[in-house]
Amino acid sequence: MTGISIWQLAIIAVIIALIFGTKRLKTIGGDVGESIKGFKKAMSDDELSGKDELPKL
Repeated sequence: MTGISIWQLAIIAVIIALIFGTKRLKTIGGDVGESIKGFKKAMSDDELSGKDELPKL
């Protein structure tokens, strides 16, 4: 069997939760979520401003 099974992912998740604790994982998850949201907003803003700058043919 190749790849990682669902059971292996579950074991890894439990180990990470034991090491970092659930409170710290919530904080990290929130920070990652805010970063992704900011990245998506920046990409959409860039696409909107890029449409105005397209050369006319």
